[in-house]
Amino acid sequence: MPAKKKPPQRRIFVLDTNVLMHDPTAIFRFDEHDIFIPMTVLEELDAGKKGLSEAARNVRQVSRFLDELMAGAPKQQIDRGLELPAAKAAIGGRKPPRGRLFFQTRQLAVGLPDTLPGHGADNAILGYTAALQREHPAALVTLVSKDINLRIKASIIGVHSEDYYSDKTIEDADLLYTGIQELPANFWERASRSLESWHDQGRSYYRVRGRAVAEWAPNQFVHQPGEHGIEAIVRRIEGDAAVLEVVRDFRRERHGIWGIAARNREQNFALNLLLDPEIDLVTILGPAGTGKTLLTLAAGLAQTLETNRFNEIIMTRVTIPLGEDIGFLPGTEEEKMEPWMGALMDNLEVLTQSQEGGSWGRAATNDLLRNRIKIRSLNFMRGRTFLNRYIILDEAQNLTPKQMKALVTRAGPGTKLVCLGNIAQIDSPYLSETTSGLTYVVNRFRGWAHYGHVTLARGERSRLADYASDAL
Repeated sequence: MPAKKKPPQRRIFVLDTNVLMHDPTAIFRFDEHDIFIPMTVLEELDAGKKGLSEAARNVRQVSRFLDELMAGAPKQQIDRGLELPAAKAAIGGRKPPRGRLFFQTRQLAVGLPDTLPGHGADNAILGYTAALQREHPAALVTLVSKDINLRIKASIIGVHSEDYYSDKTIEDADLLYTGIQELPANFWERASRSLESWHDQGRSYYRVRGRAVAEWAPNQFVHQPGEHGIEAIVRRIEGDAAVLEVVRDFRRERHGIWGIAARNREQNFALNLLLDPEIDLVTILGPAGTGKTLLTLAAGLAQTLETNRFNEIIMTRVTIPLGEDIGFLPGTEEEKMEPWMGALMDNLEVLTQSQEGGSWGRAATNDLLRNRIKIRSLNFMRGRTFLNRYIILDEAQNLTPKQMKALVTRAGPGTKLVCLGNIAQIDSPYLSETTSGLTYVVNRFRGWAHYGHVTLARGERSRLADYASDAL
């Protein structure tokens, strides 16, 4: 007879306050496992419920979830644990197992070692987790926290701890979609049997087939280096075939945009996305000095002032801490935002210094640009709809997925949204490269016909800046 399968080990998760402040739906994301919430966590949630910040909003949402779960439940039922809603659908007519939510309803013998001084909230949560492990020796009790230092302390005293993983949009930031793929050296030899090519309105197109096509996405760039290489964008995926369009070359001065020419392949790809009227959302990633803001602003000025495709440019960025009042600075909303907009001003100087007419001409140009470029705060975006606007969102890596969704949905007909950022420079305390809203957008929009993404790699700021980024 086959050996009987051992029942899976029971798992108990103790949630830290910062997990619930980061993701209010965390209590529903542990499937069939049990969740314990210490009384200290409830006290900290109560202290953090006031204000207009994202964390305060999440705390209030957690309180509403807990209130709904506890509605009408007698004390005995709370002691036995509140049944959590199933996160997955029933399979084969059977309901999936559901975990229970427990609160700290009695005092437990903490028994923390003397090497852990003080009586802070973190130590209380550690003590509660250790006491639960002693009370349930057959179960694996895990402290879930986004606080690295708390996880370090837990490891020192022998308490099992983990980061909160359910909010991750990608397992490894190194696997993030770059929007660019290099073709193998023998690609055209393989594709030549079924290769089709044609010209339409001055553009060159190819229809190729092969195994590589399955990995491509619409508006992804492919290139083959060398003298007879090609740089193209995937326009359509048609089953096992892909339609490629040869990209425009903006690397020559006479083909520059608003006086700016691309300095490398990736910048050229970025300009192709920024100037494409069929692409509504563009994300550009890259470290400092790669030209993200300059290229985006140049493309916006060309389409706003030369072709009149957009009525105006709206520039905004994340002010850390996001969501707090931007008071304490004099003036209007735009004047309050100006200290945060140094990158915009620096790039405008570059774009206007080549204008003819001397200092008077440059002053007139600056006045014109001021009238067509608006600086707005993210704090007042909720409920707005932007029509025929070119929106530049700088420092997008500091947004949560929820905040990013709220901003992308502000775009109305005729609006193009460009999100810029560097996921290696995240200032928000509870975000990482794998949980950033910018990473979330890149993963979720990949494959949409009106979305384009490119990662810039080479710095073009100056030889000093390039050397410093490598040497320091």
